[in-house]
Amino acid sequence: ILYDWSLEHQAALRKAFEAVDQGDGTVAKDDFVSVIQKQCAFVDVEQIQTIAEIHEGSHPEGINIEEFFEGSKYLQKSCLIKSFGPKGKKRKKGKKRRGKRGIAVPVPICVIPKSACPRREDGFPGYMIEAVQNIAGSCHFDREHPSAHPVHDDRAWYMDEPRKTYMSINYLVRAADILSLQKAFEEGVPVDIKDKYYKTPLMTACASGNIDIVQYLLEKGADVNATDNFMWTPLHHACYNGHLEVAELIVKAGADVDAPAIGNTTPLMRAIEICRLDIVYFLISVGADIQTTNRKNALDTAKVFADSRIIDLLQNKLENLPEVPEKKEAKKEKVVKPKSPSTQMPAEPSQVSLPAVEKSILENTAHSLKDSVTYLNSLITSGATKKDDISFKPRKIWAPEAAIEELVRKQELLREHLALDGHSESSTTPFNRKFME
Repeated sequence: ILYDWSLEHQAALRKAFEAVDQGDGTVAKDDFVSVIQKQCAFVDVEQIQTIAEIHEGSHPEGINIEEFFEGSKYLQKSCLIKSFGPKGKKRKKGKKRRGKRGIAVPVPICVIPKSACPRREDGFPGYMIEAVQNIAGSCHFDREHPSAHPVHDDRAWYMDEPRKTYMSINYLVRAADILSLQKAFEEGVPVDIKDKYYKTPLMTACASGNIDIVQYLLEKGADVNATDNFMWTPLHHACYNGHLEVAELIVKAGADVDAPAIGNTTPLMRAIEICRLDIVYFLISVGADIQTTNRKNALDTAKVFADSRIIDLLQNKLENLPEVPEKKEAKKEKVVKPKSPSTQMPAEPSQVSLPAVEKSILENTAHSLKDSVTYLNSLITSGATKKDDISFKPRKIWAPEAAIEELVRKQELLREHLALDGHSESSTTPFNRKFME
């Protein structure tokens, strides 16, 4: 009863205890008994004495007021008010790790925050661009029988204009929609804009293996050393997905072959992880450092993935590394003595400067005769300014669509590029496959 009453009238009791406080949050035993007896007349004096002695045992100088209101000294835990409050989840004790703890790397979580994503005037994110839509005309022209001239293609007059559709620029890169990309870049969309997953169009094109889109983006000035949230460059994506032709193209464009990602992983290590001997050989031939380590060097990584061909290649390269020559002492630079005044070179004759009046006359005569009033009057009288424009502009110029044979050939090339040594039946990369146990 005393515990419940003290919680209900806690403000009045605290005010009474402050009057007899010793300055450190405690009160004397006699003062404690007198305050409780005065405020709580229904409690026996013997019970008050017993409670005071219990609290006095932990603090000989006096009785702590906070411990009294907590009630843990003279009541069971199940009777306290804090046992009826919300309980937090207990953390499971994990196994202690041996050795030094790793450095916490600041990795952005999943996506770019909406507040940090740039937006256009219409409110869309910057990476959302308009997709150019081609509607096939079922009556006149189709994929196999296109029109010979844009004027002949009049299907735009017989169909409704489709609504504008906005898609992520990287989705259109994977779909090889070069017309939509061209329109977006003409409207001012940056070629190195990142989507919400921190990927640029060039990274997506390198990961998908479309060499035509990669070539187009490089012509537009895409940055070959741009990085995402994991510090991967386009070369990392090309090597990890097994696209040798793309890797050759972006290295030729100036990509850093030893660019370190998070964990100090290089494109060479990514190529070793997917067991692509041709890409590993290419990277080594263009100067990739096989001695770079991230606790493991390239040879250790190759042994983990157990490709004997790559292991033999790396061992051979490590054994045949040239010895580093010792640094030679820098030669002393020769001190050039200043020439004596008697041996000075003769000065060249300076050009004769014209007066300001003559310069203005020469500038006026240099103007074209097309700016004169006489010439413009002659054009008006001859009728040259009243020519009628008879050019015809079609309502809509449809983009040429690829024929079926061309699409089939693209699929065959993609299958050849992504297959492992030409014996795989799947056109996906090994880390994207789902094996059934």
